[in-house]
Amino acid sequence: MNYDIGIDVAKDKIDCLWLKDITSLKIKTKVLPNSAQGFQQLKLWLEKHVCTELSHIYICLEATGVYHEALAYALFKMGVKVSVINPAFIRNFAKGLGVRGKTDKKDSMVLARYSALIRPRLWQPETEDIRILKALLSRLTGLENDLQREHNRLEKADVSQASKTVIESIELMIEQLSKEVNRIKKLIDNHIEQNPKLKKDRSILKTIPAVGEVLSREMLSVLNSRDFEKASQAAAFVGVVPKLWESGKMKGRTTLCKNGPGRIRAVLYMAAIVATKYNPDIKIQYERLLK
Repeated sequence: MNYDIGIDVAKDKIDCLWLKDITSLKIKTKVLPNSAQGFQQLKLWLEKHVCTELSHIYICLEATGVYHEALAYALFKMGVKVSVINPAFIRNFAKGLGVRGKTDKKDSMVLARYSALIRPRLWQPETEDIRILKALLSRLTGLENDLQREHNRLEKADVSQASKTVIESIELMIEQLSKEVNRIKKLIDNHIEQNPKLKKDRSILKTIPAVGEVLSREMLSVLNSRDFEKASQAAAFVGVVPKLWESGKMKGRTTLCKNGPGRIRAVLYMAAIVATKYNPDIKIQYERLLK
């Protein structure tokens, strides 16, 4: 017998709901802190009230920034079957159920019903190498955004004829941020070089015209983070598959589905622009789509 539990994750707490019966919607709930101590209390609650054999338990979570990650890893170590779902899917599922309003308890109920009715794909933790790479890439993105903001401030200060002290302060920040950006880039490159699989995958990616340093390291973090069986799955994960909008004689505009990380799509977009000129295969496809 399997048991379905939905957990709504917040910064400080987790709302757990065990769906005892899918027909009568009989439930049992528990609110615990979102911390290592809370995870241990959750394990004891599961063993006492749900099932001592934790491998029979399915728990469904939403991907909530970084707040769900520690819980997902803790549950995986317990032996629980964990699914981490795109919040957009859960939101649409709730609408289909006719759920009105939004509370933590209602959200955990929707997650438990999603687990019971859909039986989503199980979550698998990323390897330590990929976790390190993604953390470094996230840090690099933050630093580059800060650096761009300082350049914008410098341009504004020059136009407005700001004081010399202000301009020197901005220039100092630009110098320090530039150094740190270069340092993080070197750490990323060293990390990839020290990992045979990542090194090999990157060399393969860079054989594709229009794929350079930036896109290759970003795609490494994507392609190695999931067990994709085919290219279409990876495309769907980053949200670059077409979304048709048709009904009867009505032919709506076809757009991208835009699920997944927007940062990756932004990098892919710039590479695609280059590829339309320098990648023969992409150039042919691009010209065909324009007709």
